[in-house]
Amino acid sequence: MALQFRLNWLIEPTDTGKLVRDFAKEKDISRSALTDIKFKGGKILVNKAEVNVRYRLQQEDFLEIIFPPETKSDGVAGEEIPLDIVYEDEFVLVINKPPGMNTIPSREHPAGSLANALIGYYEKSGIEATAHIVTRLDRNTSGLVLIAKHRHVHHLFSRAQQNGGVKRGYEAFVSGKVAAERGTIEQPIGRKAESIIEREVREDGQYACTHFKVLARAEDYSHLELRLETGRTHQIRVHMLSIGHPLLGDDLYGGSTERIKRQALHCKQLAFWHPFLNKQMKFTIPLPEDMKKLTAE
Repeated sequence: MALQFRLNWLIEPTDTGKLVRDFAKEKDISRSALTDIKFKGGKILVNKAEVNVRYRLQQEDFLEIIFPPETKSDGVAGEEIPLDIVYEDEFVLVINKPPGMNTIPSREHPAGSLANALIGYYEKSGIEATAHIVTRLDRNTSGLVLIAKHRHVHHLFSRAQQNGGVKRGYEAFVSGKVAAERGTIEQPIGRKAESIIEREVREDGQYACTHFKVLARAEDYSHLELRLETGRTHQIRVHMLSIGHPLLGDDLYGGSTERIKRQALHCKQLAFWHPFLNKQMKFTIPLPEDMKKLTAE
Protein backbone atom coordinates (compact mmCIF):
# COMPACT_ATOMS: atom_id res chain seq x y z
CA MET A 1 0.00 0.00 0.00
CA ALA A 2 1.37 3.39 -1.01
CA LEU A 3 2.09 5.88 1.76
CA GLN A 4 0.66 9.38 1.52
CA PHE A 5 3.00 12.34 1.93
CA ARG A 6 2.91 13.84 5.43
CA LEU A 7 4.62 16.49 7.51
CA ASN A 8 4.75 16.67 11.29
CA TRP A 9 5.83 19.05 14.05
CA LEU A 10 6.11 19.07 17.83
CA ILE A 11 4.60 22.41 18.79
CA GLU A 12 7.01 24.80 20.52
CA PRO A 13 6.01 27.47 23.09
CA THR A 14 6.35 30.17 20.40
CA ASP A 15 3.53 28.52 18.38
CA THR A 16 1.17 27.94 21.29
CA GLY A 17 -2.28 29.43 20.66
CA LYS A 18 -1.95 29.59 16.88
CA LEU A 19 -4.71 28.23 14.67
CA VAL A 20 -3.66 25.27 12.52
CA ARG A 21 -4.42 27.28 9.36
CA ASP A 22 -2.11 30.12 10.48
CA PHE A 23 0.65 27.71 11.48
CA ALA A 24 0.31 25.95 8.10
CA LYS A 25 0.55 29.27 6.26
CA GLU A 26 3.82 30.02 8.09
CA LYS A 27 5.09 26.65 6.83
CA ASP A 28 4.22 27.67 3.25
CA ILE A 29 1.27 25.28 2.99
CA SER A 30 -1.15 27.12 0.73
CA ARG A 31 -4.86 27.64 1.34
CA SER A 32 -5.62 25.54 -1.77
CA ALA A 33 -3.51 22.69 -0.32
CA LEU A 34 -5.51 22.85 2.92
CA THR A 35 -8.73 22.75 0.88
CA ASP A 36 -7.48 19.65 -0.95
CA ILE A 37 -6.58 18.04 2.37
CA LYS A 38 -10.15 18.62 3.58
CA PHE A 39 -11.99 17.40 0.50
CA LYS A 40 -9.65 15.00 -1.35
CA GLY A 41 -8.54 12.46 1.20
CA GLY A 42 -6.03 14.19 3.47
CA LYS A 43 -6.11 14.63 7.24
CA ILE A 44 -5.00 16.99 9.98
CA LEU A 45 -4.14 15.15 13.19
CA VAL A 46 -3.19 16.48 16.59
CA ASN A 47 -1.95 13.81 18.98
CA LYS A 48 -3.38 11.24 16.53
CA ALA A 49 -6.90 12.72 16.71
CA GLU A 50 -8.43 14.38 13.64
CA VAL A 51 -8.97 18.15 13.88
CA ASN A 52 -9.80 20.99 11.48
CA VAL A 53 -7.89 24.15 10.58
CA ARG A 54 -9.55 26.11 13.38
CA TYR A 55 -7.95 23.99 16.08
CA ARG A 56 -5.80 26.12 18.40
CA LEU A 57 -2.39 24.53 18.97
CA GLN A 58 -1.00 23.88 22.44
CA GLN A 59 2.60 23.42 23.57
CA GLU A 60 3.92 19.89 22.87
CA ASP A 61 0.98 19.02 20.61
CA PHE A 62 2.10 16.61 17.90
CA LEU A 63 0.69 17.99 14.63
CA GLU A 64 0.53 15.84 11.50
CA ILE A 65 -0.63 17.13 8.13
CA ILE A 66 -1.36 14.27 5.73
CA PHE A 67 -1.75 15.32 2.11
CA PRO A 68 -4.27 13.60 -0.20
CA PRO A 69 -3.10 10.94 -2.67
CA GLU A 70 -1.62 12.43 -5.83
CA THR A 71 -3.26 11.89 -9.19
CA LYS A 72 -0.91 10.36 -11.73
CA SER A 73 -0.11 12.50 -14.78
CA ASP A 74 -2.24 11.62 -17.79
CA GLY A 75 -0.26 9.97 -20.53
CA VAL A 76 2.85 9.28 -18.41
CA ALA A 77 2.99 5.55 -17.74
CA GLY A 78 5.42 4.02 -15.28
CA GLU A 79 8.31 2.16 -16.93
CA GLU A 80 11.02 -0.03 -15.43
CA ILE A 81 14.05 2.02 -16.45
CA PRO A 82 17.24 2.06 -14.33
CA LEU A 83 17.86 5.34 -12.51
CA ASP A 84 21.29 6.61 -11.46
CA ILE A 85 20.25 7.91 -8.03
CA VAL A 86 22.85 10.26 -6.54
CA TYR A 87 20.79 11.13 -3.44
CA GLU A 88 17.38 10.28 -2.02
CA ASP A 89 15.37 11.10 1.10
CA GLU A 90 11.62 11.22 1.78
CA PHE A 91 11.33 14.64 0.13
CA VAL A 92 13.71 14.75 -2.85
CA LEU A 93 15.70 12.75 -5.36
CA VAL A 94 18.83 13.84 -7.21
CA ILE A 95 19.30 11.89 -10.45
CA ASN A 96 22.23 11.72 -12.86
CA LYS A 97 20.39 11.79 -16.21
CA PRO A 98 22.17 10.21 -19.17
CA PRO A 99 22.24 11.89 -22.59
CA GLY A 100 19.54 10.69 -24.96
CA MET A 101 16.78 10.63 -22.33
CA ASN A 102 13.92 13.13 -22.39
CA THR A 103 13.06 14.73 -19.05
CA ILE A 104 9.35 14.41 -19.86
CA PRO A 105 7.62 12.59 -22.76
CA SER A 106 7.28 14.42 -26.06
CA ARG A 107 5.40 13.79 -29.28
CA GLU A 108 8.60 12.46 -30.88
CA HIS A 109 9.59 10.42 -27.79
CA PRO A 110 6.39 9.41 -25.94
CA ALA A 111 8.14 6.80 -23.79
CA GLY A 112 11.50 6.23 -22.09
CA SER A 113 11.64 9.60 -20.36
CA LEU A 114 12.90 10.42 -16.88
CA ALA A 115 9.28 11.03 -15.85
CA ASN A 116 8.30 7.52 -17.02
CA ALA A 117 11.24 6.06 -15.10
CA LEU A 118 10.34 7.99 -11.94
CA ILE A 119 6.71 6.83 -11.94
CA GLY A 120 7.88 3.26 -12.45
CA TYR A 121 10.29 3.63 -9.54
CA TYR A 122 7.57 5.13 -7.32
CA GLU A 123 5.14 2.33 -8.16
CA LYS A 124 7.74 -0.30 -7.33
CA SER A 125 8.74 1.49 -4.09
CA GLY A 126 5.19 2.22 -2.86
CA ILE A 127 5.66 6.01 -3.07
CA GLU A 128 2.40 7.93 -3.56
CA ALA A 129 3.61 10.57 -6.03
CA THR A 130 3.66 11.70 -9.60
CA ALA A 131 6.71 13.11 -11.41
CA HIS A 132 7.66 16.57 -10.06
CA ILE A 133 10.82 17.58 -11.94
CA VAL A 134 12.27 20.78 -10.52
CA THR A 135 15.26 21.26 -12.84
CA ARG A 136 14.81 20.01 -16.40
CA LEU A 137 17.55 19.18 -18.88
CA ASP A 138 17.33 18.90 -22.67
CA ARG A 139 17.17 15.37 -24.09
CA ASN A 140 20.85 15.31 -25.08
CA THR A 141 22.19 17.20 -22.05
CA SER A 142 23.52 14.95 -19.30
CA GLY A 143 23.86 15.48 -15.58
CA LEU A 144 22.13 16.30 -12.32
CA VAL A 145 18.37 16.75 -12.06
CA LEU A 146 16.46 17.71 -8.91
CA ILE A 147 13.18 15.87 -8.28
CA ALA A 148 10.53 16.75 -5.68
CA LYS A 149 8.62 13.77 -4.35
CA HIS A 150 5.41 15.71 -3.74
CA ARG A 151 3.53 18.71 -5.11
CA HIS A 152 4.10 20.70 -1.91
CA VAL A 153 7.86 20.05 -2.06
CA HIS A 154 7.83 21.13 -5.71
CA HIS A 155 5.96 24.31 -4.70
CA LEU A 156 8.71 25.17 -2.18
CA PHE A 157 11.49 24.58 -4.71
CA SER A 158 9.70 26.61 -7.39
CA ARG A 159 9.68 29.55 -4.99
CA ALA A 160 13.34 28.95 -4.17
CA GLN A 161 14.20 28.93 -7.90
CA GLN A 162 12.54 32.31 -8.37
CA ASN A 163 14.80 33.68 -5.63
CA GLY A 164 17.99 32.08 -6.95
CA GLY A 165 17.96 29.37 -4.28
CA VAL A 166 18.58 26.46 -6.67
CA LYS A 167 21.95 26.72 -8.41
CA ARG A 168 23.40 24.64 -11.23
CA GLY A 169 26.90 24.50 -12.67
CA TYR A 170 27.69 23.14 -16.12
CA GLU A 171 30.63 22.08 -18.25
CA ALA A 172 30.57 22.40 -22.00
CA PHE A 173 32.82 22.14 -25.05
CA VAL A 174 32.30 24.84 -27.65
CA SER A 175 33.59 25.47 -31.16
CA GLY A 176 36.62 27.73 -31.56
CA LYS A 177 38.97 29.35 -29.07
CA VAL A 178 37.06 31.59 -26.66
CA ALA A 179 39.32 34.64 -26.30
CA ALA A 180 38.23 35.92 -22.87
CA GLU A 181 39.19 33.93 -19.79
CA ARG A 182 35.76 34.59 -18.32
CA GLY A 183 32.69 36.62 -19.14
CA THR A 184 28.96 37.19 -18.79
CA ILE A 185 26.37 37.01 -21.56
CA GLU A 186 23.20 39.01 -20.90
CA GLN A 187 20.93 38.61 -23.92
CA PRO A 188 17.14 38.08 -23.97
CA ILE A 189 15.99 34.74 -25.39
CA GLY A 190 12.74 33.98 -27.21
CA ARG A 191 11.24 31.40 -29.54
CA LYS A 192 12.38 31.60 -33.16
CA ALA A 193 9.42 32.77 -35.24
CA GLU A 194 9.50 29.92 -37.77
CA SER A 195 10.21 27.11 -35.27
CA ILE A 196 8.45 25.47 -32.32
CA ILE A 197 11.78 24.14 -31.01
CA GLU A 198 14.55 26.66 -31.67
CA ARG A 199 15.25 29.71 -29.54
CA GLU A 200 17.27 32.78 -30.42
CA VAL A 201 18.51 36.04 -28.96
CA ARG A 202 15.80 38.60 -29.65
CA GLU A 203 14.83 41.98 -28.21
CA ASP A 204 11.34 40.86 -27.20
CA GLY A 205 12.65 37.72 -25.46
CA GLN A 206 12.94 36.97 -21.74
CA TYR A 207 15.95 38.24 -19.80
CA ALA A 208 18.71 35.63 -19.64
CA CYS A 209 22.14 35.70 -18.02
CA THR A 210 24.99 33.18 -18.37
CA HIS A 211 28.45 33.36 -16.76
CA PHE A 212 31.34 31.40 -18.29
CA LYS A 213 34.96 30.61 -17.50
CA VAL A 214 37.49 28.94 -19.82
CA LEU A 215 38.97 25.77 -18.30
CA ALA A 216 41.12 24.81 -21.30
CA ARG A 217 41.60 25.44 -25.00
CA ALA A 218 42.35 22.92 -27.74
CA GLU A 219 43.30 23.66 -31.34
CA ASP A 220 39.76 24.41 -32.49
CA TYR A 221 37.53 24.18 -29.44
CA SER A 222 37.31 25.33 -25.81
CA HIS A 223 36.33 23.65 -22.54
CA LEU A 224 34.11 25.89 -20.41
CA GLU A 225 32.55 26.04 -16.98
CA LEU A 226 29.18 27.82 -16.94
CA ARG A 227 26.78 29.14 -14.33
CA LEU A 228 23.22 30.35 -14.97
CA GLU A 229 21.43 33.26 -13.33
CA THR A 230 18.24 32.34 -15.24
CA GLY A 231 16.88 29.09 -16.66
CA ARG A 232 15.57 29.79 -20.16
CA THR A 233 15.01 26.97 -22.63
CA HIS A 234 18.26 26.22 -24.52
CA GLN A 235 19.91 29.14 -22.69
CA ILE A 236 23.54 27.96 -22.79
CA ARG A 237 23.19 26.70 -26.35
CA VAL A 238 21.70 29.98 -27.62
CA HIS A 239 24.05 32.24 -25.66
CA MET A 240 27.18 30.44 -26.83
CA LEU A 241 25.95 30.61 -30.44
CA SER A 242 25.33 34.35 -29.96
CA ILE A 243 29.04 34.96 -29.31
CA GLY A 244 30.14 32.72 -32.19
CA HIS A 245 30.94 29.55 -30.22
CA PRO A 246 28.17 26.96 -30.63
CA LEU A 247 28.42 23.80 -28.55
CA LEU A 248 30.21 20.87 -30.12
CA GLY A 249 27.70 18.26 -31.28
CA ASP A 250 24.80 20.72 -31.24
CA ASP A 251 23.55 20.34 -34.80
CA LEU A 252 20.37 22.33 -34.02
CA TYR A 253 22.47 25.44 -33.41
CA GLY A 254 25.29 24.86 -35.88
CA GLY A 255 27.77 22.92 -33.75
CA SER A 256 30.10 20.40 -35.39
CA THR A 257 29.22 16.72 -34.84
CA GLU A 258 32.66 15.49 -35.89
CA ARG A 259 33.90 14.75 -32.35
CA ILE A 260 30.64 14.13 -30.44
CA LYS A 261 27.15 13.27 -31.65
CA ARG A 262 25.15 15.26 -29.06
CA GLN A 263 25.55 18.71 -27.56
CA ALA A 264 28.61 18.61 -25.31
CA LEU A 265 26.80 19.94 -22.24
CA HIS A 266 26.73 18.43 -18.76
CA CYS A 267 25.12 19.66 -15.54
CA LYS A 268 27.93 18.77 -13.17
CA GLN A 269 26.85 20.59 -10.02
CA LEU A 270 23.60 21.16 -8.15
CA ALA A 271 23.16 23.13 -4.92
CA PHE A 272 20.05 24.04 -2.94
CA TRP A 273 18.80 24.75 0.56
CA HIS A 274 16.84 21.71 1.78
CA PRO A 275 13.56 23.11 3.16
CA PHE A 276 12.97 20.18 5.52
CA LEU A 277 16.48 19.21 6.65
CA ASN A 278 17.30 22.93 6.98
CA LYS A 279 20.76 22.68 5.47
CA GLN A 280 22.61 23.43 2.27
CA MET A 281 22.97 20.46 -0.09
CA LYS A 282 25.59 20.29 -2.84
CA PHE A 283 26.22 17.53 -5.37
CA THR A 284 28.89 17.14 -8.04
CA ILE A 285 29.07 14.50 -10.76
CA PRO A 286 31.97 13.87 -13.19
CA LEU A 287 31.77 14.21 -16.96
CA PRO A 288 30.28 11.25 -18.89
CA GLU A 289 32.63 9.22 -21.06
CA ASP A 290 31.83 10.92 -24.38
CA MET A 291 32.78 14.32 -22.93
CA LYS A 292 35.79 12.97 -21.00
CA LYS A 293 37.31 11.93 -24.31
CA LEU A 294 37.33 15.56 -25.41
CA THR A 295 39.50 16.54 -22.42
CA ALA A 296 42.14 14.05 -23.55
CA GLU A 297 42.47 15.40 -27.09
